[in-house]
Amino acid sequence: MRPLQMVDTKTQYLKIKPEVDAAVLAVMESTMFIGGKVVNDFAVNLAKYHNSKHCIPCANGTDALQIAMMALGLEPGDEVITPSFTYIATVEVAALLHIKPVFVEVDPKTFCIDPAAIEKAITPKTKAIIPVHLYGHAADMEKIMAIAAKHNLFVIEDNAQAIGCDYTFSNGSTKKTGSIGHIGCTSFYPSKNLGAFGDGGAMFTDDDELANQLKTIASHGQSKRYYHDVVGCNSRLDAMQAAILDIKLKHLDEYIAARRKAADFYDAAFKGNKIITTPFRDTNNTHVFHQYTLILNEVEHTNCYRDGLNQFLADKGVPSMIYYPVPAHKQKMFDAFGGNQYDLPITDWLTERVISLPIHTELDKDQQDFIVATVLSYVNK
Repeated sequence: MRPLQMVDTKTQYLKIKPEVDAAVLAVMESTMFIGGKVVNDFAVNLAKYHNSKHCIPCANGTDALQIAMMALGLEPGDEVITPSFTYIATVEVAALLHIKPVFVEVDPKTFCIDPAAIEKAITPKTKAIIPVHLYGHAADMEKIMAIAAKHNLFVIEDNAQAIGCDYTFSNGSTKKTGSIGHIGCTSFYPSKNLGAFGDGGAMFTDDDELANQLKTIASHGQSKRYYHDVVGCNSRLDAMQAAILDIKLKHLDEYIAARRKAADFYDAAFKGNKIITTPFRDTNNTHVFHQYTLILNEVEHTNCYRDGLNQFLADKGVPSMIYYPVPAHKQKMFDAFGGNQYDLPITDWLTERVISLPIHTELDKDQQDFIVATVLSYVNK
């Protein structure tokens, strides 16, 4: 059996090595390392896959979120509503811009922001909602967009973990997550479902004016070279990463199918276990399983039990991760924004009980058999 990894990027690379190597060599021979045709072609191809009018590449997913807030004109003192149960990047960029993150609860089944909680948190200072499609499952975008329209709010989708996820509306129409809000943001961190061999990110929008603003801000605020109209930043996807991502984009649906197959295997193996709750799959979206996250749901099984399982798996050579052990509202960095004043019992409950198992495109049956047997040997003891 091959050694287990949370994400096996090397084996994935070896399967497409000739394509990737040729693409990288072509960039090296062209010496066009920043911008140019390779980056533009990838942006066009990803926009087409995503069914978005515009795709604006940038340096990473965190930059994408920051640039989105800047492009929408959010200012110090404004408020954005966001889940606390998320990676810190979602909310740290708001703090960086002196925008107040307002933390709300998530749905305990989907791990995504609760629309009812959004409605209750809206104030005259609220300017935007930032739903996070956590672990590869879509937030309830139909309800979120209705709330946003009712209160004249922007929606910035954090789609870093759910690229390729299809969301189905009540009328039967389907859209990719990240293409539903005013701006969608994603990351190409190597472990993502569409991962680069370094950093990278992108923003999506159907709004021509917003697209121009995003491009301008990402390029030092310049509308044309050396003419700077607004305060911007320097956030670029380099040509090498774009070339690699363009190759991997052709395989993205295949990668998603492999992750879903691995998730099916886990679901069947853990079915009926009283301690383990497997990931919920809403019928209105295609979970793309950036993570396969269990809930250990017995009352007496606190974070000590979860942490015990985490250590037990490590001792047996099975990697696992806790995404995330401390919610954003309890991070010291948000004390100045009143983070320690929030009462979010569902979020707190989840952070004590979630644990993620290896899931990626290269998992085989022997590996998954061993992972399942190891988990059950601890849980059923």
